[in-house]
Amino acid sequence: MLRSAGFEVQLYASAEAFLQETVAPKPDVVLTDIQMLGMSGLDLQSILKTRAPALPLMFMTAFPEDALRKRALDAGAICFLSKPFKATELLYWIEKALSA
Repeated sequence: MLRSAGFEVQLYASAEAFLQETVAPKPDVVLTDIQMLGMSGLDLQSILKTRAPALPLMFMTAFPEDALRKRALDAGAICFLSKPFKATELLYWIEKALSA
């Protein structure tokens, strides 16, 4: 869906794989899940705050707990989307992140 909207998309098998990538260009925005195998999205956010503090980070989750939402947003996330969400909602937040 994002490619059909004109975005260049790079997928990673894990947060660790994303952090180890040295060849790909720097992303304009990161969309990550909260719960993943290995490192969580919140752990990734913590590392990215140090490595790339201006990089917009967006969360999505099937487990929209208020405490997780608050923690992610308080730490600077652009948004916290609860699955399922509409494509228009995702596109709105991506455009907002890119224009910030």
